[in-house]
Amino acid sequence: MVLPVLVALVAMLIIGIFLDQQNQQITENRLRTEALNQISVIRAKLEGNISSNVQLVKGLVSVIATEPDMDQERYDALVSNLFEEKSQLRSVAAAPDLVVSMSYPLKGNEAVIGIDYRDLPNQWEAVEKVATTGKLSIAGPVDLVQGGRGFIGRFPVFTGEGHERRFWGIVSAVVDVDRLYLQSGLFNPLLSLRISITGHDGTGEEGRRFFGPDLSGERPVVVDVVLPSGKWQIAAVPKSGWSGNPVSLWALRGMLVGAAALILFPVVVTSRMIRERHEHIHALGERESQLARLTRRLNLALDVSKIGVWEMDMSTGLQTWDDQTYALYGMRADGKTRNHDDWRALLHPDDRDRAEANFREMIGGGRYESDYRVVTPDGRTRHVRSVGALFQEPGQPDRVIGVNWDVTSDVELNEDLRRAKRQAEARNNELEAARIRIEHNALHDSLTGLPNRRYLDEVLKRHAADGYHGSGSIALLHIDLDRFKQINDTLGHAAGDAMLVHASQVLRANCRETDFVARIGGDEFVIVSSAGSSDARLTVIADRIVREMRRPASHEGHECRFGVSIGVAVSRAVNIDVKQLLVNADIALYRAKALGRNRHEFFSEALQAEVVNTKRVADEVLKGLEAEAFIPYYQPQFCARTLELVGVEALARWQHPKDGIKTPDSFMAVAEELNVVAQIDRLVLDHTLADLARWDKLGLCVPRASVNVSLKRLHDEGLIESLRALPVEPGRLAFELVESIYLDESDGVVAWNIDQIKELGIDVEIDDFGTGYASIVSLQKLHPRRLKIDRQLVMPILKEPAQRQLVASIVDIGKSMDIEIVAEGVETMEHAVILRDLGCDILQGYAFARPMSRDALEDFLHEKAWAQVG
Repeated sequence: MVLPVLVALVAMLIIGIFLDQQNQQITENRLRTEALNQISVIRAKLEGNISSNVQLVKGLVSVIATEPDMDQERYDALVSNLFEEKSQLRSVAAAPDLVVSMSYPLKGNEAVIGIDYRDLPNQWEAVEKVATTGKLSIAGPVDLVQGGRGFIGRFPVFTGEGHERRFWGIVSAVVDVDRLYLQSGLFNPLLSLRISITGHDGTGEEGRRFFGPDLSGERPVVVDVVLPSGKWQIAAVPKSGWSGNPVSLWALRGMLVGAAALILFPVVVTSRMIRERHEHIHALGERESQLARLTRRLNLALDVSKIGVWEMDMSTGLQTWDDQTYALYGMRADGKTRNHDDWRALLHPDDRDRAEANFREMIGGGRYESDYRVVTPDGRTRHVRSVGALFQEPGQPDRVIGVNWDVTSDVELNEDLRRAKRQAEARNNELEAARIRIEHNALHDSLTGLPNRRYLDEVLKRHAADGYHGSGSIALLHIDLDRFKQINDTLGHAAGDAMLVHASQVLRANCRETDFVARIGGDEFVIVSSAGSSDARLTVIADRIVREMRRPASHEGHECRFGVSIGVAVSRAVNIDVKQLLVNADIALYRAKALGRNRHEFFSEALQAEVVNTKRVADEVLKGLEAEAFIPYYQPQFCARTLELVGVEALARWQHPKDGIKTPDSFMAVAEELNVVAQIDRLVLDHTLADLARWDKLGLCVPRASVNVSLKRLHDEGLIESLRALPVEPGRLAFELVESIYLDESDGVVAWNIDQIKELGIDVEIDDFGTGYASIVSLQKLHPRRLKIDRQLVMPILKEPAQRQLVASIVDIGKSMDIEIVAEGVETMEHAVILRDLGCDILQGYAFARPMSRDALEDFLHEKAWAQVG
């Protein structure tokens, strides 16, 4: 008797230990699965949030690459659009040349303006990596200069393309740490996990932990968060550990002990009855043992799976529920028999009719399966899956035996996954819309809505590749608004913007639908069209645009008038060189402006040759300045009464290395375009002062030298300081000012410079008087030392008495204002006599001497050749 009991005890002990371990393993596996599902959702949210923030800023980087010189106002307009999107961005700063110059929002981030990343040891390594590799970097979390903590996404910005591509700087986007954690679910109060995140600066599992406690010794579940650069690793363990609910664990163990006791009792009884009725008890013991094993397995399976069993009598509708079914419905097991109405009353109102219909429709086929919700007496809602089968026995009413189990967690998990999917899809839609919007803004002018220069370049590249839709015929119309600056200056930029919009509408209205119209900057536009077989259609379009633009446009009651100049370039070759086509259209536009504006001009080979020649002259002028090849030629000036030498006029000449001495008419127009007239004036002045000093040493009497001064040089605020450094004796130097560019000039810098020039002892002379538009009042205001009558007025005095009287009037005006009168263009001695009699003080012209070099003048002075002429 003792041996069977001991054997049974040992067997139960082994089975109990095995089942206990299996239960713990199943529990741990379930908890790991649940933990993995939860942190997978968090990972997806982290990746989605980081990715959406990165995509928003990438659009901004694209715009900066096309507008590297944008100011804070333009920057604020762009970045404010990003903050309208749902994101975790805290601020976005732009650092050209690695020095922060713009930040949005500026309020609260003033501390970052002016920061040089090279002076931040804790951030420089990450910034340097972005600058050298040209790749996006996500660092953090870091302590921010403006306070708080955040993740910093650093984006390299490059401008230009091909070999012109250069590194502009970086854009740093700060992602708020707390907002990212909150919106990613890390602070969810319903979260049943303890979580840590490793991989500071995106270094993954090898990096430093920056969120949560150290879980490395607790066998956590881990997942990787893949970032645009690098990754993080999330680790999680349940707050209650891997052992699950200790109450249910000990309940299972209690049931095992109870089951063992139930097994041991029949063993003992069986052993006792064996002695009395061996054969009968032995057979009975076998049946009891089999029943016990089946019961144990069933109870264990039902307990572990939390499945409730129910039975229904189809004839009466009465139902029998086990304890687990009662628990599932939130009721206390009272042993009573339930009916169909009791079950129906527990169903959720929205599921009641459907669940009952499912039961009636499906049970006829012998099997029933349905999902529905029940509302427990305490008001909780549970999702239940119910499966049943029709059971029939001869002579017995039909019954349905089924099982129920709680699938609430599965339904909620699926709902969370669907919700996360919907959110991800919505975020992707938002990102796509933002991308489209940013791309449109990057390729279109914000004022007129026309394509911009970047879009034009892309279109021209495409046409260069396909030969303008395979036609091999393309035309460019380069359009520039005339007198647009006057509208801006007089009516303000709002009126200027309105006129630009008006101009874009006129251009679009006078082009075909297939034509491409772009605003490439300021008041310039380009039309890309088919060239056709002749220029006739392009001429009609250009004339129509010029005519339409001349019509006045109204803005806030003001009538605005402006015109356009158009340069047209055409290519009818198979291989289209769009870059040269742009250059040709620009050359034609330049010619249209030079010919008086409000017109169009076609590019031609002759025009190109002229441009090439002008370019050659410009290059030679610049080389001449470097070599100081601009020298003075001197034309003597004489007293009208005594014919004594009273001075010389220094005239600019170009000592060309191949063509010899060239006069100003061959280079001055190009010099004005190059804006180097002031430099030529300075060279002539320096040579003249050096020659005056030379003549003094040689004993040659040259009382005074006059040099021309351009309006550009008179605008130079540093002119007086440079003159003070020169060895100028009072009365030895005179500056000749062209009447047409100064006397009515009201610029304060020019007036101040003129006054200072007089104080330095430098005389002021008015050149070419009578050809400009000076008034007597302005002449009184300037009060020059001398007034030079232009040769156009002097030449006719021999034959035209009226012209002689005009010269006499000018002389009288000068005399009345105590101004010496100089007459130039004195070709004959008869001119000299008449001008002397009219009262002129000084004579200059071919009758006495032509302009000559320094050496020639020295010979002239030694020989006193003018005395022989006189």
